[in-house]
Amino acid sequence: TIPEGVISIGDSAFTRCSSLRGVIIPNGVTSIGKAAFSACSSLTNITIPDSVTNISERTFLECSSLTDITIPNSVVRIDKAAFSECSSLINITIPDSVTNISERTFYDCNSLTYIMIPNSVTSIGEEAFSCCNNLTSVAIPDSVVSIGERAFSYCSSLISIKIPNSVTMIGEYTFGSCKKLT
Repeated sequence: TIPEGVISIGDSAFTRCSSLRGVIIPNGVTSIGKAAFSACSSLTNITIPDSVTNISERTFLECSSLTDITIPNSVVRIDKAAFSECSSLINITIPDSVTNISERTFYDCNSLTYIMIPNSVTSIGEEAFSCCNNLTSVAIPDSVVSIGERAFSYCSSLISIKIPNSVTMIGEYTFGSCKKLT
C-alpha cells in the first residue's frame, strides 16, 4: 500500500519487483512515471485512483500476471506500450475520457479476446493491438478517423472487424497476417 500524501510515483519506481502482487495507489496521486511497474511479473491487481490523469509510457509493460484493469474516467491519455506484453490481461475498461490509443498500447496481450474502444477515441496508433493472438473481435466507434500501421497485425484469431465511415486513414499492414479475418 502506497501511503496517503504521495502525489507522484517516479519513473521505474517498482520496476522488476517480481514478488509484488497487488498495489493500491491512494487518491491524490496525480502522476505515475514511465515504467513505474514494468516487469512486475506477479502483479495481479492494481487500483488506480480518480486523481491520475495519465498512464505513462511502459507503466505496466510485461506485467504478465495482470488479468484485468479499470482505468478511471480521470485518465485522458494512455502513453505508448503502457500495457504491452501483459499476456494474462483479459479485461480492460478504457474510459470515455481517452482520445487516443497510442502505439503498442496493448501489443502482445494474448489473453484479450474482445476490446471495446470508447466513442471518444479518434486515433489508434501503430501496433496498438498487434500480436493479440486471441482477439476475435473489435468494436471501432464512428469517432475513429485513423488506424495506424500494423495496428491489428498478427491477430491470428481476429474474425471480423467493422471499419466505420469516419476512418480516413488506414496504415500499412494494418491487418497483415490476420489469417482468419473474413
